[in-house]
Order: sequence, then structure tokens, then C-alpha cells
Amino acid sequence: MTPSSTPSPRFLAPSQVAELLSIDVDEVIALVHQRRLRGAQLGAPARWRIEEDSLTEYLAEQAEEARRMALWREASEASFPELWGAPTHRS
Repeated sequence: MTPSSTPSPRFLAPSQVAELLSIDVDEVIALVHQRRLRGAQLGAPARWRIEEDSLTEYLAEQAEEARRMALWREASEASFPELWGAPTHRS
């Protein structure tokens, strides 16, 4: 048997993910059901486990969303004269 070149995915318990995100375990499971995190029920008895890579991807998406919202707020707060220059008045 040849060794696989891709590493096996690492899994985290929902409580670990909840602690990292400062949310409840139920919210972690909800994120799995919403397909925002990849998870599966593993073992006997089956317990939820979250793919570590999906947590990294989720955090990157959240950071990008926060960046875009900050840019949107910045653009929304700017007035049109600031964006397009002062209007010209004709006498």
C-alpha cells in the first residue's frame, strides 16, 4: 500500500470550536447544518466532529465579510462632494 500524499483531515470537537469562536456548542452544530462548517458524526457512540480546515475557511470568510462591511460603512459615510469633488457654481 502506498502512503497518501495528502494529509488526513484533522477534526475538532464542537466544544473546541465553540471556545475558539466564543459561541455556544448549539451554534456550532447549527453552522454545520447550514453548511458553513464541515462536520460529521464520527465514532461509537457517534459524536459531532468539525474539520479543522473548514474552521480556517470559515474564519477567513468572516474576516473578509468584516473587511467588506467596513469598506461599505466607510463609503456610506462619505459625502458626494468628498467622493466626486465640490460642485461647480456658475454665476
